[in-house]
Amino acid sequence: MTSLGRDAFSKRLSSAPLVCDGAMGTLLYGKGVMVHRCFDELNLSNRELVLSVHRDYLAVGVDVLETNTYGANRFKLEPHGFKDRVREINEAGAAVARGAIGAMDGPVLVAGSIGPLGKPIAPIGTISEEEALASFGEQCEGLVAGAVDFVILETFSDLRELSLGIRALREVAPDLPIVAQMTYGDDGSTPLGAKPEHVARKLSALDIDAIGANCSVGPELMLRVVERLATATNLPISVLPNAGLPELVEGRVIYLSSPEYMAHYAKRFLKAGAAMLGGCCGTTPDHIGAMVGVVRALGPARTQIEVATPAQDYIEREPVPREKKSRLARALGRKFVVSVEMDPPKGADPGLFLEKAQWLKENEVDYINVGDGPRASARMSALSFAVLLEQRVGLETILHYQCRDRNLIGIQSDLLGAQSLGLRNILAVTGDPPKLGDYPYATAVFDVDSVGLTKILGRLNRGLDLSGNPLGLALPFHIGVGVNPGATDFDEEIQRFQDKVEAGAEYCLTQPVYEARYLERFLEAIESYRIPVLVGILPLVSSRNAEFLHNEVPGMAVPQEIRDRLRSALTKEAAQQVGVDVARDALRAARDLADGAYVLPPFNRFELAVQVIADII
Repeated sequence: MTSLGRDAFSKRLSSAPLVCDGAMGTLLYGKGVMVHRCFDELNLSNRELVLSVHRDYLAVGVDVLETNTYGANRFKLEPHGFKDRVREINEAGAAVARGAIGAMDGPVLVAGSIGPLGKPIAPIGTISEEEALASFGEQCEGLVAGAVDFVILETFSDLRELSLGIRALREVAPDLPIVAQMTYGDDGSTPLGAKPEHVARKLSALDIDAIGANCSVGPELMLRVVERLATATNLPISVLPNAGLPELVEGRVIYLSSPEYMAHYAKRFLKAGAAMLGGCCGTTPDHIGAMVGVVRALGPARTQIEVATPAQDYIEREPVPREKKSRLARALGRKFVVSVEMDPPKGADPGLFLEKAQWLKENEVDYINVGDGPRASARMSALSFAVLLEQRVGLETILHYQCRDRNLIGIQSDLLGAQSLGLRNILAVTGDPPKLGDYPYATAVFDVDSVGLTKILGRLNRGLDLSGNPLGLALPFHIGVGVNPGATDFDEEIQRFQDKVEAGAEYCLTQPVYEARYLERFLEAIESYRIPVLVGILPLVSSRNAEFLHNEVPGMAVPQEIRDRLRSALTKEAAQQVGVDVARDALRAARDLADGAYVLPPFNRFELAVQVIADII
């Protein structure tokens, strides 16, 4: 059996509204399947249970059954041990739905359900575009083999990920009808901030057959989304809302929208122009049956809405010229700059650290690097401390900003706040995993890594948020990134560095370098995409300190000759002097090769930093 075909699907949608079924997971849970189970794998291990859900919806007169394959991609199946059974599970899901229809295959259609991958795509996340395309493609191959009539890509938050899904499906099945649905929040935007009109215009330019919204919110808010979609597209519109927002009642998650309430909004969806409607989380055969009654009574009558041509879509702003972003931005390339690193205090009183910063300023230090939770430690907010340094001491800061503790929403919120408080120099870093610090069981977020964070900063600098929504002005962030010239996998390090530059990096800070040959090799490798380089200078204080850094800190390499010199020092003072001398030698070498340096005082020994730079800068 082949797919319905795009022309036939278009005729079905134009002849009368189609009613889809409701929630699959809600009913499976109600039938005793625990939430930790892989619902998609039930297509293989408990076919009769899935079949019973389909039959419950058929009994109330639906036009469309969705397959039990929403999460049946390699990334979501992998934690359950089913990564290698993607095609099998999807084909079985389609076959179960087809089997439920049986002799009714004339009026009832089977829709293959495909949801998001569950992980963000590079450069925001770690999944490459090629991996995403392959994942969507293999899921589609299974659904096509199981004879679905069309596919619903549903509950997507990221417009780019949805576009890749469409592209993959078109490569696998050019004549397969595609319905593309995104999810929207209380504010009428997707979780990444895209507005319905923007989504409609972008998706309408792709090769799909209908556009829609599902999940997230209840019927009232979803109606507003449908009305806004209808003003920006001529494609048929689908709408599958939740049965309201869930509430916890006596230990159970309950969706409070009644079947009568859903039926009331079904009338309004039809009037707004919906060609296909149904339900998502929390909806049951009772809800869908009530909606079926409304659709059958009202028939195909829909309000025709004129599609407005926008005065402008989301337009990138001209970036702020680099030399206007900060004093550091103006200085780089004109003179050799030096910064000193200062981690925020572990307590709530910044007084002593501000005094140290004032002393550094009096000793001709112009910039302070502010670490962000180094070694996965809990300290005063780096952003807050950077503001204190700039406002109370008058030193310009380079704010290290890491991805470990923030999701995409928090990252963008923090950065907008940093801009409003006058912070300009941002160093995008991935962050140390919690297991390295005092709270090894803390939950790490890592929605993005340093490459993804650099891309976010680059978009903000063009006046757009991550979803492409306009911010009103281009932000003036001076974007820095980290790099390790002595990396074990040097080629991989250079490739990531190139990715960062392409994403918008404007300067870089290296890991501490003790041998000029590593810096020379790095500068030669990046010659075609060179940006200003600040070399890390770390004075060592003892043999033990050197061995620890060399053997236990990722990315650090202290040459054997230097470790031997420290081991041969007879006193603490002598070892400390060796460390200062080594650092001064490294700084002298950097002056001839790089654009600046930043000194990392060990154990807050800021006097060592001043000793290193004295008479050299």
